[in-house]
Amino acid sequence: MRTSNFIRGGLLVITLFLAALAPSASWAHGGASVEADKCRINVGPHLVHFTAYQPQIGGTTEYCNDIPEVGPVTIVFDYEGKALREMTVEFEITKEPAGTRVFYQPPTKNPKGTYNTQLNLTESGPYLAHVTLVNEGQKVDAHVPFKVGASASGMSTTTFIVIAVILIAVGYILYLSNPAFQAIVDKLLKKKKAA
Repeated sequence: MRTSNFIRGGLLVITLFLAALAPSASWAHGGASVEADKCRINVGPHLVHFTAYQPQIGGTTEYCNDIPEVGPVTIVFDYEGKALREMTVEFEITKEPAGTRVFYQPPTKNPKGTYNTQLNLTESGPYLAHVTLVNEGQKVDAHVPFKVGASASGMSTTTFIVIAVILIAVGYILYLSNPAFQAIVDKLLKKKKAA
């Protein structure tokens, strides 16, 4: 009887753990589906995807709205579609709220459809990544906000969920497999019911 409860409990824990991890693919882009991806910048009718990397701490992990630490960052702008490859586009990174420019790429055509640069962002806090389409004398500016030093601001939702599921799983397995622990928990629950 106790063995079958242990197996059922283990299966329940594994299912909960996998359910907590399943949405992590969409959380990589701010918890949004591809259609509502906060890393996408609408520049008029065109789309540019903004990605940041910190290889020294995250390898090939992609960041968008929250870059974990100050320091070296690789910033990548990817054109979605071929139309922008024939147009003149400029890129800028500003430190907010003052709007202080920390990076600027003058208007150029980029037939490859990808622009990347290495920056050293030394201040934590809010930034804006600007993309400006310069076409036939008109400018269309769009931007995406992001924060640097996000790891200092606390635990991510994904990390919190994974830790909570693991703690619940360990507690449940301990409850099922250890009669002494089970007696302590049952005694505490009976006191709560009596109160």
